[in-house]
Amino acid sequence: MMTDTLQGKTLFITGGSRGIGREIALRAAANGANVVIAAKTSEPHPKLPGTIHSTVAEIEAAGGQGLALMLDVRDADAVEAAVAQAAGHFGGIDAVVNNAGAISLTPLAETGVKRFDLMMQINVRAVFVTAKAALPYLRKSANPHILSLSPPLNFGTPWLKPYIPYTVTKYAMTILSLGLAEELRADGIAVNTLWPKTTIATAAVEHEVDASLIARSRHPAIMADAAHAILTSPADTFTGQTTIDEDVLRARGVTDFSAYCIDPQVEDLALDLYVDP
Repeated sequence: MMTDTLQGKTLFITGGSRGIGREIALRAAANGANVVIAAKTSEPHPKLPGTIHSTVAEIEAAGGQGLALMLDVRDADAVEAAVAQAAGHFGGIDAVVNNAGAISLTPLAETGVKRFDLMMQINVRAVFVTAKAALPYLRKSANPHILSLSPPLNFGTPWLKPYIPYTVTKYAMTILSLGLAEELRADGIAVNTLWPKTTIATAAVEHEVDASLIARSRHPAIMADAAHAILTSPADTFTGQTTIDEDVLRARGVTDFSAYCIDPQVEDLALDLYVDP
């Protein structure tokens, strides 16, 4: 059943205290959704804006209901407890958004084992753990979705060569999602991935990729609008898709993306990782 609203639906978003996760939360809140922000940042960070509490305050100001849960997605027991608490608080869970991520754009020789383990735990294992914990509640939803922020599988040499430790974790995230879509197809639970066509103006791009790209980036709102379109799609048919934000919105009639640009005067937008020209 396709609707244009998430009103009354409950979203469980990992890593949602800032950036794309926060924007998805606020977009859903404006529709009257219940939004669970499950992330590590409980106290203000000296360099990064936003906490789980400030984001929940914004959610409620936007028209939704919020719940702040301090969570390290590497802790499987804590994830299970957080999902149960969220479902108990709001009476169920309708969508899981796997937004938490770890990044290191370094070749294998320069990537520490601990850093690789961190990326595997957050980018891959956490998707497994969170989906597993949420399944009993999603099965009771009228239009259940799992949405992971990971890229289409692009096996071109330019993407396999430069930072394979990070790449393999993000591709594994997508492969897990595609497989889970098939596993859960009979249950009517949609599983999809979403990735931006251009770089998005987030702290990750500014601090981990290249701060000079911010002016050539789009606002996280484009990802929020695309996520909203996916999460309101019929779960029994819109599943197993590896989507790009711009393509999702084009399919819904959007043709002008200039409002999303950080600098409307910049025409040479920076393509995101794994997206070919």
